Amino acid sequence: MEKDMILDMMLTERWSNNACRGYVIWAMENCGFKPDDIQRVVMELYEVFDFKSIEEADEHYRNSPY
Repeated sequence: MEKDMILDMMLTERWSNNACRGYVIWAMENCGFKPDDIQRVVMELYEVFDFKSIEEADEHYRNSPY
């Protein structure tokens, strides 16, 4: 029983909106985006996180050309 619990904890990643924002910021910095553009995207993420579910975002990603 305890092994199953430990394995489940290892396989389950905790969702964090701030971690997602961090990934986006890193990617945009690595691609040479200007700080003003990064700020605009981060602010938009606050809106999107409020109005879209994780399932909707996953579907949007899977259906996107990216």
